[in-house]
Amino acid sequence: MAFLGWVGRYIWSAWAGAAGLFCLAAAWQAGHEFYGSFVLPSPLETLQAVSAIIQEPSFADVAKETARRSLAGFLLAIGLGTAAGATAGYSFAAMRLMRPIVTVILGVPPIAWIVLALIWFGSTGGSAVMTVVVAALPICFAGGLEGVATRDRSLDAMARSFGAGAWMRFRTITAPHLTSYLFPAWTTTAGTAWKVTVMAELLSNTGGIGGELATARALFDIPRVMALIVAVVAFALVTEYVLLHPLHDRLERWREAGLPWGIKR
Repeated sequence: MAFLGWVGRYIWSAWAGAAGLFCLAAAWQAGHEFYGSFVLPSPLETLQAVSAIIQEPSFADVAKETARRSLAGFLLAIGLGTAAGATAGYSFAAMRLMRPIVTVILGVPPIAWIVLALIWFGSTGGSAVMTVVVAALPICFAGGLEGVATRDRSLDAMARSFGAGAWMRFRTITAPHLTSYLFPAWTTTAGTAWKVTVMAELLSNTGGIGGELATARALFDIPRVMALIVAVVAFALVTEYVLLHPLHDRLERWREAGLPWGIKR
């Protein structure tokens, strides 16, 4: 029952986000009224194009291809970036050594990495995965680094004085604090993974949703272009609000213990 209550509260809290999307749709409709369908199709026309795309037999394979590349890049980025950042957070020397390197990587535009990936991997899915990893890894690194570096060392020392081992101290003290830094970084990484994957597919012509975008652009099929963009945004929203946010909310249930009665997030 407690779980069902949490699910109900989480779904009910989505009304605020839905209101924001409705405001965006209203601004979109206003732009359509001003510029016309050739430049900016209306939300209704775009939804009709989305419905037509979904009914195409090949769209499922196209979406799976993009999702597979995006997921591979996302998992590699959060795995490598979080591990490196958390490790550097325990050592000030490693922190000073790695921060300039991460800044340099972050300063290189993703399109430059796409060009290099095309040279290294050719027109294959590996170029998209590599671009996602390089573009998103610094974000996860920064989250892991700040999460470990800003932990309460006095609590860690107190736990050590009571005989707690390194694993117990990490699980009970560092990890809860670390999650508050990791999940915002992972959420940003998820959105970046979808965007960079589609951009890499578009420029490298390796299929996927990016390849469909390239074809629609060449044919000046503006409703189809908008429909594909909406599909990518929908996948990013599902990744964030259906997968990451519920997991974050469940892992940080301990924060509700400190809230007064009647106050909800």
